[in-house]
Amino acid sequence: MLPFARVAIVGLGLIGSSVARAVRHAMPTVRLSGYDADPAVRDTAIRLGLVDDVADQAGAAVTDADLVVLCVPVGAIGAVAGELAADLPPDVIVTDVGSCKTEVARALAEAIPGVAVVPAHPVAGTERSGPEAGFATLFAGRWCILTPAADADPLAVARVGEFWRRLGADVEVMTPEHHDRVLAVTSHLPHLIAYSIVGTASDLEAVTESEVIKYSAGGFRDFTRIAASDPTMWRDVFLSNREAVLEMLGRFSEDLAQLQRAIRWGDGDALFDLFTRTRAIRRSIVEQGQDDAREDFGRSHDPAG
Repeated sequence: MLPFARVAIVGLGLIGSSVARAVRHAMPTVRLSGYDADPAVRDTAIRLGLVDDVADQAGAAVTDADLVVLCVPVGAIGAVAGELAADLPPDVIVTDVGSCKTEVARALAEAIPGVAVVPAHPVAGTERSGPEAGFATLFAGRWCILTPAADADPLAVARVGEFWRRLGADVEVMTPEHHDRVLAVTSHLPHLIAYSIVGTASDLEAVTESEVIKYSAGGFRDFTRIAASDPTMWRDVFLSNREAVLEMLGRFSEDLAQLQRAIRWGDGDALFDLFTRTRAIRRSIVEQGQDDAREDFGRSHDPAG
């Protein structure tokens, strides 16, 4: 039995369009409706046939839904939920895809009190954005973390969990606070570092006469991929999860200072020990199926592309 018969997707960018495609593939009998604030995105969604109905107003997309998936930047979730509040059916369940959960849970509780809410975070994505960037297998083999309130309806949590399992994800449940600390390390801090390094390289362009970009090696190239992610989304992520990010940034700064000392004093043993430990972490990530084990991250070296 399907967990939901009618699903509304609000926000039809990379994640929202991927949810639509994945539902089409895994649960083809589910009735899909969608909405996006950008008329151009709505037109693209119609052209691609992402959902059965594309509404001109957010409320019109959710009036008969039994699951509403908010696929908007975390900074906008409260406002968007507030716009939908009057049109939500009595027994609807609302979820989201944001990568910050404490602030999202607070915003949703204020915007739609009394509505069953099960916040979620599918830990998947690419540096691309927009409805044409989505694909049905985005969530396959990835984690989706649910962060329900302590008093959440267990049946609602189970139904949302089954929804994500049907889309190919592995589901984990944790508190919003724990989620935000974990993601500050595994996602938010790496993005912040990438933005910083690429920004520094840009500032140095005048000094190096464009050689930073011209001679980009693999490491810098990978940072630029991360730093190409949607700027609105990541601005909201850092502001919404500021406490956890600042805590992890402080720890990173301390560790970076230790590296500086090791290099300054020629402490090769300290450097070798750190690099050995981090290499083992990389192996663990590959072994758990969270990245490609092939050389050079699976990049094609065929000159034809």
